[in-house]
Amino acid sequence: MFARPLGPDGAELRPLEPWHAEEFFAHVERGRDFIGQHIGFADAAGDLDSARGLLRSYADKAAADTGRIFGIWLDDLLVGGVLVRVAEIPQGRAEIGCWLEPAAVGKGLVTRAAKVLVDHLVRERGVHRVEWRVSSRNAPSIAVARRLGMSKDGVLRSYSQHRGVRQDVEVWSVLAPEWES
Repeated sequence: MFARPLGPDGAELRPLEPWHAEEFFAHVERGRDFIGQHIGFADAAGDLDSARGLLRSYADKAAADTGRIFGIWLDDLLVGGVLVRVAEIPQGRAEIGCWLEPAAVGKGLVTRAAKVLVDHLVRERGVHRVEWRVSSRNAPSIAVARRLGMSKDGVLRSYSQHRGVRQDVEVWSVLAPEWES
């Protein structure tokens, strides 16, 4: 297993694997209402079995090289994460995302972890375009996209439904030459 330090506060980025299901479920439980405002897997991980299934689905994606999920640990406590929701490596495209429980907000953890992820995708995997899709109502996540140097490509109006409500989804991206500079 690897752990990537995220800064002097002891935060680490680590792969989230199916064997983390109990820890992942406890984390989701701590932040369910907050995470679930914008992130569907807060509802998808409603119990331990479904949390394990979600992590297993990302293990399958990792094996197929079509996605990956990583946790952010602070003081050895899982507090959030970043993920490659969709990876189309042969096409040079990937979509990333994030989540965080309330106690970890405001520490720069997601921005630091997302920088590591984008850097890995661009420099090690040869991805040309990294996307960030976010509900137009999710101001903190939009702020992360800006801090990553992403450009807003547009808005997909009434694109998705979350908890019975239609949402506009903003598409942000950074291209490899922009990231490299």
